[in-house]
Amino acid sequence: MYQEEEQVRLRRQSSKQAIALAMEGRWREAVAVNKGIVDSFPNDVDAYNRLGRAYMELGEYSLAGEAYRRAQELDPYNAIAEKNLRRLSHLREVVAGLGGSSHRVEPQVFIEETGKAGVVNLYHLVAKEVLAEIDAGDKVSLKIVGTNLVAENGRGRYLGQVEPRHSQRLIKLIKGGNQYTATVISSSEDKLAVIIREVYQHPSQVGQLSFPGKGFAGLRPYLGGRVAGREPEYNMGDEEEPELLAAESAEAASQGEDEDEERSEV
Repeated sequence: MYQEEEQVRLRRQSSKQAIALAMEGRWREAVAVNKGIVDSFPNDVDAYNRLGRAYMELGEYSLAGEAYRRAQELDPYNAIAEKNLRRLSHLREVVAGLGGSSHRVEPQVFIEETGKAGVVNLYHLVAKEVLAEIDAGDKVSLKIVGTNLVAENGRGRYLGQVEPRHSQRLIKLIKGGNQYTATVISSSEDKLAVIIREVYQHPSQVGQLSFPGKGFAGLRPYLGGRVAGREPEYNMGDEEEPELLAAESAEAASQGEDEDEERSEV
């Protein structure tokens, strides 16, 4: 009986440590702790999900896939594992599509982080001839012009405007000191979509989400160096991922009972 209680205590303590490391962005150490957990508790679905998340943050997607697949084997209906295996599948297609690109693009730029990044469509687009020169993976800059948020290419050429439902909030945050990057993920003759990512949050904007609510469109697979023109398909419950950290920390503090999906993801 004592031995069982000690095992439960050690497991709970290790899980809290893994969550704390994730909260601090210490992903390599988080890998080590979660691997230790699954070595001792090979049926711990949450630890495999946390391990997959840590590998994803490190850009080790093959190992991330192995961890998520193991979680899915243990729990075929696990939403976290299923969602991230789909994400990894899209990401592999993104990387393959960028294989012939003349500039290197880190795959991480295509991964959405709920609250801090989202995919948006541009409107009032530049001429089709110019759009034809744009490739997925191209970086664009954001510029406030009057009441509009405009996207420009690396040479300062106008490409289009961010949708009003996003632009007004982003303009307010940019004026408040936030900083953003933007990368093209989808380009065709009549459509241009970019992923906008918050890279710096000004202290005065703490608590303000750049992209509140559910996740935006998911990663679109590349075909012939382009992103297939498909409609958004990524409203897959990304809301459990944010802010997973505070929630999971509180969960761990309450002795880890009644663990929810979010905890698995850290």
